[in-house]
Amino acid sequence: MSNERGSEHAVTRVVLWRHGNTYYNAEGRVQGQQDSPLNDTGRAQAAAAAPALARRGPVRLVTSDLSRAAHTAAALAELTGLVAERDPRLRERGFGQWEDLLMTEVKERFPVSWRGWRDAVDAPGDGVEPLADLGKRVVEVIRQAAEAAPGATTVLASHGAAIKYGVATLLGWPYEILPTIMPIQNCHWVDLTHSAEHGWRVSAYNAGV
Repeated sequence: MSNERGSEHAVTRVVLWRHGNTYYNAEGRVQGQQDSPLNDTGRAQAAAAAPALARRGPVRLVTSDLSRAAHTAAALAELTGLVAERDPRLRERGFGQWEDLLMTEVKERFPVSWRGWRDAVDAPGDGVEPLADLGKRVVEVIRQAAEAAPGATTVLASHGAAIKYGVATLLGWPYEILPTIMPIQNCHWVDLTHSAEHGWRVSAYNAGV
């Protein structure tokens, strides 16, 4: 009976960790699903953040298959001995015709879809992945991570839009409030908890070292 009560109060943690800085980030260029690498700043950020996440005692590490997330996850894998599993569902939002362009160029060339993106419209157009599709694939990974390691901590290395809108979908945040929520900074994270008593909760948002 005591074991049953203990399981009811067990808290499962899923940490969604954004990759470190890239050359695209530094230039203000749209990456989307382009496979851009970390720059020196990004590698230093990953090395600085990894000990803080290692102290949480993660038992599982899953990463987007894009190299900037995988190389960020490698810094944590080195400290913990975990093997980073790759899951393409953790990829960044697809940005269609915007990818490889500077955001200033996007605003000029695609003003309608740019305004839709800014206002968190579900499907802004020009090949930008709908928020509903993005949220669905990221939530699948979050839920599966919790089911695979109940009462433990899993770290998911992913991307800014994937994390923000994945968390929003999981928690049922309406699209109209999303422009008021800050994007996740490079190598910062969102800390989610799940328990039978409270369901899903955010215990930290945009946290970092």
